[in-house]
Amino acid sequence: MTLPRPTPHPPACRKLRQVLGLLALATAAGLASADLPPTVLQALKAAQIPAGSVAVVVHQVDAGAPLVAHNASRAMNPASVMKLVTTYAALDLLGPAYTWKTTAWTENAAVDGNLSGNLYIRGSGDPRFAIEHLTALLRQIQVRGIRRIDGDIVLDRSVFNIPATDPGAFDDKPMRPYNVGPDGFLLNFRALRFTLQPDNGKPRILMETPSEGLRVDNQLRATNNECGSNWKDLINVRLIPENNGNRLEFTGSYAALCGEKPLSLSPLPAEAQTSGLIRALWKELGGTLNGQVRAGNVPVGAKLLTQHESAPLADAVRDINKFSNNVMARQVFLTIGNDSAPATAERARQRITDWLAARNLRFGELVLDNGSGLSRIERISADSLNRLLLDAWKSPVMPEFVSSMPIVGIDGTMKKRLSSSDATGRAHIKTGTLDGVKTAAGYALDGQGRRHAVTFLINHPKAQAGSAAIDALLVWVAQRRVGEKMPVLENE
Repeated sequence: MTLPRPTPHPPACRKLRQVLGLLALATAAGLASADLPPTVLQALKAAQIPAGSVAVVVHQVDAGAPLVAHNASRAMNPASVMKLVTTYAALDLLGPAYTWKTTAWTENAAVDGNLSGNLYIRGSGDPRFAIEHLTALLRQIQVRGIRRIDGDIVLDRSVFNIPATDPGAFDDKPMRPYNVGPDGFLLNFRALRFTLQPDNGKPRILMETPSEGLRVDNQLRATNNECGSNWKDLINVRLIPENNGNRLEFTGSYAALCGEKPLSLSPLPAEAQTSGLIRALWKELGGTLNGQVRAGNVPVGAKLLTQHESAPLADAVRDINKFSNNVMARQVFLTIGNDSAPATAERARQRITDWLAARNLRFGELVLDNGSGLSRIERISADSLNRLLLDAWKSPVMPEFVSSMPIVGIDGTMKKRLSSSDATGRAHIKTGTLDGVKTAAGYALDGQGRRHAVTFLINHPKAQAGSAAIDALLVWVAQRRVGEKMPVLENE
């Protein structure tokens, strides 16, 4: 039996189908934001942020399809939520119990409290090696019979192989501690802590962190103005080298109504900061140093004297994510690349990429720079970041990973957001902020206790006004119940 040949569509029908196809495309483009909750759309509209500059994914952790997927595959700058990639990789690759060991070495034994040669201290890249840890290490050295060093204290930073960084390159604020680059012997985040106090019409500056050879030159003026959120920007600080050290000059103004305020700065290069602090603490402990504090390497044949072991990685990850600590994130990122020392950024990037691929998380758009999100070039899509969150939920390190994120309305960078709302205490959310970037990602419970992975990325000149839209999404998830369909705004 021969079947009749199909009758070709007349030209009018073909044209009608083309018009309908174009109309469908236009309609889809016009409703491109209809997959976002109405409250989120309203907040974006109020902030003058177009939906096209936003990527959002909401996916129940044990469901097959996302609840919300808007611009999900678009590569965007994630700001500090990139720390979630770094910290999850670190927890899984290194283990939550991983520790850093800062070690002290000598070539000769001390005689009657005197060390005739050098004392060597090898850094491990410990992201939280602070004054109290250095003090404890120096006390251990003295307890082991060294009170006087006739040679030098040599600091070995060779665990990291990284180029010098310009601390002012990112935002022209080189003394802000968040701009400190990674360091194999990072000491006290390379920060000096000062306390400002109003005092009889002239501000006082108390130098809380000791640093031998650094002198404070206080030329601040007191004012009767209100203490605004930008009070730090009214203070100018300049480091001036002198024959016997450095002078730190403070100019500008400080409002008496500010009361007592802490101010952390990173004015010194790494060598000067570590040298000044080690000299000051060694002297406070009653020790004598006749040589210098300088850079170098532990020689072959040196013997281990003592060491300081850090708190576990899980504690560092908590600090990184709760408080968005860029310096610590960069230290952990490089530590990931330390499987074949010395660590490099290239090796860290490759190891994370390989780790993702092994977990079937191939993110073609991913661009890793330093792993902290303090970068103009880092990129990831909302879909990729949400897939990472879904994978982490099923991982053995899930408890440490989730608990490291700020709790909405309770602590960390989310402490002051959404308090006394339906979302309070019901979401663990990491936030991110750069000029033109506002982001959030983490886990949120809905109205019936089901957990969702949530990612919200905004890349737009007015992104800083986007917090309300992010908050609206978290509240929407918190209020959502089984069977509810997403309402659509009229005339949108």
